[in-house]
Amino acid sequence: MSLATQDLLTLLPAILRIRDLARAQLTPGILNADDQATLIELQTLVANGDPLTPTEQNTLAQLQQRAQAGPLMSLVGVIAEQIAALQENVEQLYDDQFVETCADWVVPYIGDLIGYQVLHGVTPAIASPRAEVAHTIAYRRRKGTAVALEQIARDVTGWNATAVEYFQRLIVTQYMNHLRAQCLATPDLRQWQPLERLGGAFDTIMRTPEMRRIESGRGRYNIPNIGMFVWSIDAYALRASPAVSVDARRYRFHPLGIDQPLYTRPAPRDDFAGLSTPLDVPEPISRRVLDAARNSYYPLSVCLYESSAAGVTAVDGDNVCICNLQDVAGNWAHLPTSNGVYAVDPVLGRIASRPDLPAGTQLLVDFLYGFSAELGGGEYDRTADVTDAEPPPALVRVPADYASVQTAIDNLGANGGVVVIGNSGRYEETLTINVPAGKRIVVRADNGFRPTLVLTGASSLGGGAGAQIGLHGLLITGATLAVNAGAGNALAQLDIAHCTLVPGLSLAPDCTPQHPGDPSLVVGIAGVAVTLSCSIAGPQRIDVNSTLSAADSIIDATAPTAVAYAGEDGTGPGAPLQLQQCTVIGKVHAQTLPLVSNSILLADLATGDTWAAAIVADRLQEGCIRFSYLPSSVRVPRRYQCLPESASTPAAGMPRFTTLRYGFPAYAQLATTSGADLLTGADNECQPGAFNFVYGAQRETNLQVRLAEYLRISLEAGVIYAS
Repeated sequence: MSLATQDLLTLLPAILRIRDLARAQLTPGILNADDQATLIELQTLVANGDPLTPTEQNTLAQLQQRAQAGPLMSLVGVIAEQIAALQENVEQLYDDQFVETCADWVVPYIGDLIGYQVLHGVTPAIASPRAEVAHTIAYRRRKGTAVALEQIARDVTGWNATAVEYFQRLIVTQYMNHLRAQCLATPDLRQWQPLERLGGAFDTIMRTPEMRRIESGRGRYNIPNIGMFVWSIDAYALRASPAVSVDARRYRFHPLGIDQPLYTRPAPRDDFAGLSTPLDVPEPISRRVLDAARNSYYPLSVCLYESSAAGVTAVDGDNVCICNLQDVAGNWAHLPTSNGVYAVDPVLGRIASRPDLPAGTQLLVDFLYGFSAELGGGEYDRTADVTDAEPPPALVRVPADYASVQTAIDNLGANGGVVVIGNSGRYEETLTINVPAGKRIVVRADNGFRPTLVLTGASSLGGGAGAQIGLHGLLITGATLAVNAGAGNALAQLDIAHCTLVPGLSLAPDCTPQHPGDPSLVVGIAGVAVTLSCSIAGPQRIDVNSTLSAADSIIDATAPTAVAYAGEDGTGPGAPLQLQQCTVIGKVHAQTLPLVSNSILLADLATGDTWAAAIVADRLQEGCIRFSYLPSSVRVPRRYQCLPESASTPAAGMPRFTTLRYGFPAYAQLATTSGADLLTGADNECQPGAFNFVYGAQRETNLQVRLAEYLRISLEAGVIYAS
């Protein structure tokens, strides 16, 4: 039954409606919200003397006629409104019985009915408990199965994961009526696949039992043990990136010209019909695997293109051979000799081109590299941090409008603007940005791309009074960015976000920094507010009368004894330094440290060092250091809950890094062997440093909670980091 005012009024005797209509007057309140808005709009036009179209005049007359109401109709309208509210409440009570349609406040109560335990909402799948509460029943129908455990692990950690039942990988005396052909006490050395996966999540070679507990991370192969492998290093793509030429025949995949392993592009797991395979996780691709399963990896994870004046053509997989292109006597081994054939080495990230490659043809590549998080330059989604959300004075695109970045900057005009680089290309040029007074220039990568700027000389940044410069989503190598004094330079602000300023300026093929200790950024004038966010950078040299604020970033001097932060001369005090969730590798000398929070400062004094301490603040009465790791040799303001002094033991507060060499997949990643107090030493009970935003400790805690809930009785599970 309809509860509209007009419908309820028709239920009354006609004589009452006639009498009520005789006393009717214009009452817009009995119209619905849309009709009320239309009536007010048309009445406003009439009041302002604006002419109405015939259609508008007809609509106004109809609305005025429908809005005529007497006392009885107004009363019925109030009753109808309350009945509608009651009906809506009843319908909502019915909807609240189902987790898909219930109100937000009801979700915890439904979860409590089924015993749902709240987790840290650090991944999209569990940021709101509604979806996980809805999935709980489906999970419990498959409780104890390896596939269900894998799906739960992926949901609650946000990492790629797989489950291993170790009782199926034990050497046992077999019952003759139930033989397991795969359970061989001695591995078949003719089968290369099991040997290729040795020691990992997909290792199928049988073992004898071991008695150490898997929960401690030491034992694996035993009847009650379940191994939950997680990949904290993910695979990040680069598309249509120019391969770096060594000579006419030899190329490297990585735009920095380094040897870096290629990674598998994980297949999306929408339905969990079975356990993950090596194609479902971000693992480095071996030569043997790529050669044997080329169609599974090429062109999905690896692809080559030939770019010429005629266009871009993909290289057919049949014309690509997989081999070892290691260094041999000043050259690479196994260069192809047949026309039309390319050689690819996925372990070293190298390419040997076909002998008949036409002159002027550029080689483009699609590939994936490994890293711990969306930090520094990358093709990941950065739309939330784009600084030119409002229409800029001018927006030019590279290479659509101009072929080079510098040409695009020069053509922005007197009002500044934005230069958007719309590919993951490689641009070799010297960058000079001079911003008009009071204006702003932003150079950024378009979302989904990561261009490489190879600076062929020291680049100059400057501008008039109140000028601002922004750099966003770029990989910058080759030389220093400098804000030089003189020529009226009065730049006010420099914002660097989601960028990589290569530590050491450039890298050798083995990732050795070519200019260790050389600064990535030099600010030689006063009054510049420098911000560094979600970025990786080399040493900073900032004038004492400017400021630097860094968040979720790495500042790497390439060695703890090198200078990561100081004044322009490299020894005197630098500008006031603020660090939040940062990792600093190298010595620091700042005028003040207003705030250092949730950070790791790894520094040391070299033999014969003239510095008084590895971390020095000239003004000790200002600032605070909180929830951070600092070395023992420091002169800093007051500290609160800092490591290692607040740790239960010195060893429990010590950091250990997987590697500190930029270019390696696990760069600046804290090893699991770091002190237990350090791994949860930040104020959010996660690890301090640049990867604090990953919430690794909370992810592992989520997994431990769910494993305890969904494991079958008598089974034990251990979390094993595959990367």
